Amino acid sequence: MKNFRREILARTKRILIKVGSAVLTGSDGLDLKIIDSLVQDMSNLARKGYSVVLVTSGAIVSGKHRMKITERLKSIPEKQAAAAIGQGRLMRVYSKAFEKNGLYVAQILLTLSDVTDRQRYLNIRNTLSTLMEWGIIPIINENDTVAVDEIKFGDNDNLAAMIANVIEADLFINLTSIDGLYDTNPLVSKKAKLIRVVSEFSEEIEAAATEETSSNGTGGMKSKYLAAKKVTAIGIPCIIAPGKREKVLVDIMAGKEIGTLFLPMADRLNSKKYWIAFTLRPRGKLVIDDGAGKALTEKGKSLLPSGIIGVEGNFNLGDAVNCVSRDGTILAKGLVNFSSVEIDKIKGLKTNQISQILGHKDYDEVIHRDNLAITRQNYKSKNQ
Repeated sequence: MKNFRREILARTKRILIKVGSAVLTGSDGLDLKIIDSLVQDMSNLARKGYSVVLVTSGAIVSGKHRMKITERLKSIPEKQAAAAIGQGRLMRVYSKAFEKNGLYVAQILLTLSDVTDRQRYLNIRNTLSTLMEWGIIPIINENDTVAVDEIKFGDNDNLAAMIANVIEADLFINLTSIDGLYDTNPLVSKKAKLIRVVSEFSEEIEAAATEETSSNGTGGMKSKYLAAKKVTAIGIPCIIAPGKREKVLVDIMAGKEIGTLFLPMADRLNSKKYWIAFTLRPRGKLVIDDGAGKALTEKGKSLLPSGIIGVEGNFNLGDAVNCVSRDGTILAKGLVNFSSVEIDKIKGLKTNQISQILGHKDYDEVIHRDNLAITRQNYKSKNQ
């Protein structure tokens, strides 16, 4: 069997590591022994010349411990308060651990709006690039104390997938509380088998990723699977591995078969289309006919008004919208050249009729192919 890991590691220079709450949780709120061990591994990687960026959970867990709260927090104000209490301690623990290894850290707290705004997105990328050039370890977390539903990433798996794109990572390592992706829930079935390599995102593979979480987690395997699907779409391999295993990062970088490896996809998105597909929130839907669907997904064409049969939502020029089939399947996402009101007027028409209906025609295309990301595609590995 082809050694995919060896090939991937040979070209890896920049690593995005995400550590989940379930890994970090201990009797003192935070498991200081685990943190020290992971930091030592990351420091060794940095000394070997790798650029390391860390996305970490743990602020809410730390805050809950300080307040002696054992049950799951339900309200947003409670979670934000716990995060505010715990974030300072979380960074202090990381900072001390890295300093013992001769490295300094930088704290970066983000909301979804920081990466959906193109200028702020570029600013974040430039800042992270400078920190890595200086040999600093960026430590990233969601800014839970100010985030509301509209600007939340949802979970740190999603945040990590977006940051992997921002820094153009060569490898995304997602450390969790179990060994990797199983063919069925290992907490329910003793016959569950660990899936070592995922080269295609089939319905069977997706069904194996469950949504169960611990009282300290927000994602579950489903969110880790979706994060892997996102990063592999831009050509970044992903490994989901057990974070509490001793020397897990050392063993992964040595090429040992640990966790589940998700291979990068053949038809990868460029950075801009990834940003459109996985960062921007859709403001509406365009229902398209079968011919338009094939033109977008198979021929790489732009979306013309003639292929649109329905408009849902209120949106403006430049907003992101989903393109869906008649049965509601999401085929693509793109930036529109017309508002929802205008598209509703010109749907089903030929391009030479646009100016007659609207009184102007700045574009022939409702969505130009350069601003269109195909989200439903044949996810097969380029390594197959």
